[in-house]
Amino acid sequence: MVDLHNAKPNLESRIRTLKRDWAIVYNMLSGKDNSGFSWDEHRQLVIVEDVVHKKGQSIQTSQFPLL
Repeated sequence: MVDLHNAKPNLESRIRTLKRDWAIVYNMLSGKDNSGFSWDEHRQLVIVEDVVHKKGQSIQTSQFPLL
């Protein structure tokens, strides 16, 4: 049986993480500094132009299946 005392902090932490990740993706795709970012609906991931965002390559393989 799941210990509910320990489950609540874990769920709250997960919700904070999802909110943070959602805010980052939302700002990249629809914010004012979205140059070089786009969304691939078929693969459910962010497309980053290498020329514009060299550090953005780490998110190119991260899927967001809940979006």
